[in-house]
Amino acid sequence: MLLFPDTKTSFSFGLTQSPKEVFYIKPIQRATAMRIVTESHYLHRSCPCSFAFGLFCKDSGGLVGVIVYGTPSSAPLRSGVCGKDEAGNVIELTRLWVADGTPKNTESFFIGNTLPLIDKEIVVSFADPTAGHVGTVYQASNWIYTGLSAKRTDWNIEGVKRHGQTIGDKYTAAYLREHAGERFTLKDRPQKHRYVYFNAKPRRRKELLSKLKYPVTAYPKSANQ
Repeated sequence: MLLFPDTKTSFSFGLTQSPKEVFYIKPIQRATAMRIVTESHYLHRSCPCSFAFGLFCKDSGGLVGVIVYGTPSSAPLRSGVCGKDEAGNVIELTRLWVADGTPKNTESFFIGNTLPLIDKEIVVSFADPTAGHVGTVYQASNWIYTGLSAKRTDWNIEGVKRHGQTIGDKYTAAYLREHAGERFTLKDRPQKHRYVYFNAKPRRRKELLSKLKYPVTAYPKSANQ
């Protein structure tokens, strides 16, 4: 039984049903996407958002999933995937949430049917090992695995709602220690599994693959594989 976060109504699915049979996808407003991901996604915080789509039940119209794509906050990431000349062509799948109890392959269906709706060719996403994630859905969708993200430090100023990378790009640590004092803190950021998808036709995909700066490695396995 599912409880839709937008309507607070419930609905049951047959787990063997095809996602195509029971769901449809359409764009949603940023405000709606941010409300759902902050309430329901395990990170419980907003994210960069250029495109947002909802996964809806055909029978009831209830919202059972949200996917968000946005410009990566990290300038080194944007230029580091395929070089500086492709930096403006990079977008990140910043949030994916699908309600528990949906049919098998729902997440893959959701990703696969929203990628053609965005206007960037290089899509990056991360799976968080500290949350027990290895990126199984990206592996099932034939994304390229490029190893772990770089070791970085998150910069945080208490009371300032900005991404740590944005703060670090604008200020020096010395400046922040002087002006923010104890409100300024540094915290090691856990490394994450990094996946890349080339959202392009075969010839262009081959060209982008030749520009890829990260090593392509074997998919990581989860503890139960």
